[in-house]
Amino acid sequence: MTNQTSIPVIVSGAAGKMGREVIKTVANATDMTLFGAVERQPEYIGQDIGEVAGCGPLEVPVLNDLQGTLAMAAQEKQPAVMVDFTHPDSVYENVRSAIAYGVRPVVGTTGLSQEQIQDLAEFAAKASIGALIIPNFSIGMVLLQQAAIAASQHFDHVEIIELHHNQKADAPSGTAIKTAEMLSELGKTYNVPNVEETEKIEGARGCLADEGIRIHSVRLPGLIAHQEVIFGGPGQIYTLRHDTTDRSCYMPGVLLAIRKVQSLTKLIYGLEKIL
Repeated sequence: MTNQTSIPVIVSGAAGKMGREVIKTVANATDMTLFGAVERQPEYIGQDIGEVAGCGPLEVPVLNDLQGTLAMAAQEKQPAVMVDFTHPDSVYENVRSAIAYGVRPVVGTTGLSQEQIQDLAEFAAKASIGALIIPNFSIGMVLLQQAAIAASQHFDHVEIIELHHNQKADAPSGTAIKTAEMLSELGKTYNVPNVEETEKIEGARGCLADEGIRIHSVRLPGLIAHQEVIFGGPGQIYTLRHDTTDRSCYMPGVLLAIRKVQSLTKLIYGLEKIL
């Protein structure tokens, strides 16, 4: 049981790289209590998640039972939060389950389709349960996106390059998709062609998002998460770039989301909406 003022937090995907960072962060937050650690990798089941995360024993065992953990959290006096950093093939069901139990989901996993996001938004609204889907928890990325919106008023040509580690399952990244969506909502079409292009190898020009915006994905070991938005005009190039050098940069955004989702009654997509 948690005390009546601290926020009970479940971490789904607790033994992953982001999950471990969240575990350490929540354990050190004075207004939160680590309620549960869920992981489907069998080698971690039963271990103390604090030992797995490298922050010392927390007396919270790793379980492979999200439904049971959500059911227990639903009994807490203070509304619980589930932070999900799992895999695109499981995140949708995880979020639906959390909402069904009255647990507020904060989702960092990307790969959800627009149809799935819309379905979850409708489900959360009917239940009057707050939910947050955050493609990128970095404050720096939010600033990059805002700068890109400002630049789009002066440039008609733009392409996005996103670079991630080679264990990332989905492409393009949710952050790149979100950036393209933000630019495409500004009422203009980009990259009007001057010639009829031919791809000698399919995909050479990346994927085509709305309003003519191209996105290119790179996957290599040694990378964490990086994005460039490149604007071009006559005689000039304007490049915006954000580099992640350590996953700790996401934690202020995660803490903000855990606290903010408590007061929401619907699903919100994007960190910029709660800053």
